[in-house]
Amino acid sequence: MSSTGSFLVASDLDRTLIYSNRALALDVPDRLAPRLLSVEVHDGKALSFMTEQAAAMLVELAREALLVPATTRTRTQYERVNLPGPTPGWVPAYAICSNGGRLLVDGVPDEDWQAEVAGRLAAASVPLAEVVEHLALCADPEWTHKRRVADDLFAYLVVERAGLPAGWLEELTGWCAERGWNVSLQGRKVYAVPAPLSKSAALAEVERRVGGATVLAAGDSLLDADLLLAADAAWRPGHGELADSGWSAPGVTALDQVGVAAGEEIVRQFLARVRGAVDVVDAVAAG
Repeated sequence: MSSTGSFLVASDLDRTLIYSNRALALDVPDRLAPRLLSVEVHDGKALSFMTEQAAAMLVELAREALLVPATTRTRTQYERVNLPGPTPGWVPAYAICSNGGRLLVDGVPDEDWQAEVAGRLAAASVPLAEVVEHLALCADPEWTHKRRVADDLFAYLVVERAGLPAGWLEELTGWCAERGWNVSLQGRKVYAVPAPLSKSAALAEVERRVGGATVLAAGDSLLDADLLLAADAAWRPGHGELADSGWSAPGVTALDQVGVAAGEEIVRQFLARVRGAVDVVDAVAAG
């Protein structure tokens, strides 16, 4: 068994580890559906879930490796998520929020990293205000439900995906690329994110602080691609932006499972790699 710290496991959250009701993709009769554990509650409503089996394995994983959530969620949105851990009230030692723009250390924002990010953005991409203005002009209210700015770092739209005009996303992607920004379509959200703002950059900072480790990663969207490429081994589910585009890379395993079943398989693969085992389910069940 590897000692804690020998492995660093960086994983996206939404549609990778945790799943909304809309994203569960349960394709079995109700009576055969896996038991689910709520891991996010907002305004008294359960919003995100894992299977109970995935949750049990995640507890074991957090005991044996440094688990680093890596999400595009803002800090406030991330703090609604209550991942199962080895002790009551467990908080990951490191968490990457706002697509790498915020690094939490024991739950507290790291000001040094925030200053570093601000300098990188100023040097390599146009200001956020210019992109926000463009989105306001090019996103038709007929199919745009919301326009939002996250942590004063990036912007996103909530859209009616079926209503997006042909070629609109490609045109926006090109416009943003010329100005040092990336575009990602995830579910009903269209993200515009400065290119220097990346999960892999924040991951590199965590690696620098904790020292040498074997890095494992998982994610489903274009904004996760750099994270997967930065890892020694990585996984992507059978759904999401990367799967839809057929994206692949050396060292990245494309899973067949979709929805919450993919989330369970990702945790299983993480734990198996950390333990150097093939099948960890029986070991978890035995406690």
